[in-house]
Amino acid sequence: MLTFPALPADTGEILMQRLDEVAQFSEGGPGVTRRPFTDEHRRANQLITTWMQQAGLDVHIDAAGTLVGRKAGPPGSKTLLIGSHQDTISHGGKYDGMFGIALPILVLESLREQTLPYSVEILAFADEEGVRFPTALMGPRVLAGTFDDANLQKTDKDGVSLAAALSEHGGDPDSIAAAKRNPGDLIGYLEVHIEQGPLLESLGLPVGIVTAICGIERWTVELTGQAAHAGTTPMDLRRDAFAGAAEIALAVEGYCQAMDGLVGIVASMTLSPNVPNAIPGKAAFTIELRASDDLIREAAASALTQWAEAVSKRRALGCRLTKTYAQKAVPCDPWLRGTLVRSLTHHDFRPHRIMSGATHDASAMADLCPVAMLFTRCRDGLSHHPDEAITAADAQASAACLAAFLQMLDSD
Repeated sequence: MLTFPALPADTGEILMQRLDEVAQFSEGGPGVTRRPFTDEHRRANQLITTWMQQAGLDVHIDAAGTLVGRKAGPPGSKTLLIGSHQDTISHGGKYDGMFGIALPILVLESLREQTLPYSVEILAFADEEGVRFPTALMGPRVLAGTFDDANLQKTDKDGVSLAAALSEHGGDPDSIAAAKRNPGDLIGYLEVHIEQGPLLESLGLPVGIVTAICGIERWTVELTGQAAHAGTTPMDLRRDAFAGAAEIALAVEGYCQAMDGLVGIVASMTLSPNVPNAIPGKAAFTIELRASDDLIREAAASALTQWAEAVSKRRALGCRLTKTYAQKAVPCDPWLRGTLVRSLTHHDFRPHRIMSGATHDASAMADLCPVAMLFTRCRDGLSHHPDEAITAADAQASAACLAAFLQMLDSD
């Protein structure tokens, strides 16, 4: 078995301390609220820059406002990109995104005296969540050359444009196109992230290997029946739009429960009239489906929309179905995944494979280069919440696996 220098035994504890420290750069209220290109973001960047410099990295901000720390390898060597996002949702947790920035910096600090046969760049992306501006994944999309420049003119609630905020933060809207990276210069992209779900905890595993980032499909459904008095209309003569919506919701739940690798939900429902003594004449709601296999997702959408139409016909309801969003699944690269498998087994962790049901920076980076993700267990599967939590022991496990990955990457 390959042997590598062990990480310091307190790596996990130091990482938790750093995550607590950077979480202070937040707007008021519970949890962490750090929107891109704000004072909180600027102060977080200053602290992350200090960490990067302690790890011996050369630091700069690119045109899209991404903070980059680089460990140069031999001349002419390719580059491995590692990163995640430092912005949060409103009143989010301290680990979503930032964990995948602080951890690789700390690992590279531990490996500072070791020469790797390739270059490494840590990327602290500015805007993954899309909370301040009506756009998201800006940093990776700029690197991949898929960013729409029209987004630069979009504004936040105060009327500040993305271009203006980016310029004030040290980015350069005029150089967005030139920031596109050459795929031939890159090994790939790795993202370390909390799972944001309960599977690893249920299996008693500290880490897991992502097979794919799910594809997503959303539909709006509008059912039209007849509003009427709830006390005077016989049950068999009702055209109850909500009853039809409830039947469709149960069908979505049942279909997804019966199909491995598929999750779905009916949500965002509005009724009219929404009063206790009237039959709902209208019901509008959304259906969202997610799967790591696009064929499974598309088959589910076809079956469930046909079911919605059949339910509506049987109940004498009008039915309007509209697809509002579709995003293809992003498979993780087999070679990078294989290296992750070896890094986990090296430390005697079972390399459980897991689908990511959430979107990540890696989904946009896949348009540039091969991608892989390492998940870390989180308490109760909770994320996007102030109570989001991991343990120092699991942070240590993730750091050890990443360190082994970095040292195994060119060992074939």
